[in-house]
Amino acid sequence: MDNNRNQPKKQLNKYVRFTSIALQMGLTIYLGSKLGEWLDHKFGNADQLYYKIVTLLAVFLAMFSVIRQVLNITNSDKND
Repeated sequence: MDNNRNQPKKQLNKYVRFTSIALQMGLTIYLGSKLGEWLDHKFGNADQLYYKIVTLLAVFLAMFSVIRQVLNITNSDKND
């Protein structure tokens, strides 16, 4: 009987975790692009090379983080 009460709370917890993952991904990419802009401005790069490189690295870092977190959530659900 207690298991049925914990199910909606556990489902809500999962939604909150996935929402926070999406926000974290967006923030990582945004901050990476801002860092690239700053580097381009600081070093006077007119081709926006730092912007492109750092933003692309931020996208890969964010995707790696999302995949790792989703796998952790999936594995913890299998163990429960």
